[in-house]
Amino acid sequence: MNIVTNFQKIFNNINLIRKNITIIAVSKTFNISQIMPLINLGHKHFGENKVQETLEKWKLDLLSEKKIQLHMLGKLQSNKVEDAVRIFSYIHSLDNEKLALKLSAVEKKINKNLIYFIQVNIASEPQKSGIALEAADDFINFCINDLKLNVKGLMCLPPINTDPAPFFKKLNLIGKKNNLNDFSMGMSNDYLQAINFGATYVRIGSSIFGNRY
Repeated sequence: MNIVTNFQKIFNNINLIRKNITIIAVSKTFNISQIMPLINLGHKHFGENKVQETLEKWKLDLLSEKKIQLHMLGKLQSNKVEDAVRIFSYIHSLDNEKLALKLSAVEKKINKNLIYFIQVNIASEPQKSGIALEAADDFINFCINDLKLNVKGLMCLPPINTDPAPFFKKLNLIGKKNNLNDFSMGMSNDYLQAINFGATYVRIGSSIFGNRY
């Protein structure tokens, strides 16, 4: 599988719809040798799900030399926050007050500011993370105005085996209501649909790297 060809195909598909979309190449479970062709192509944005795997895989000199921006996409535990703030540039899974307070404290401690997407449990699924729909407005306000976190936008994971369009639309409406215009939504099977509903960051793994084993 040629990941550069795969990436360029996705890039071209996106550009037919809209420019200036950030493609996050979801590189979780793949090693650096598998990822290097994209790095050498000049791609900067990569997504990981686990802090420990990220620390073991991505070396700081490589991140600095290639100006790599790492995106934390998975559930972030409070005891992993300090490591996460040190290595990631973006957190897409900000979803509760305890985590927000911890992130704010660690940012001050190590003098580094990250970019955040607030994860909304857009379909109110009990098995999924994300701030509840009815609490979203207050939580957005708390993160931005009380904690002064750099909240760029909102993130969601629509239910599987369901048309994602209504959920993308709902997230867009919540964002616009709160003066947020960036949306982390859309994966390998629905990224073009997500872009039509305002996605500015798409998280694409298998369509670039192939299936995980």
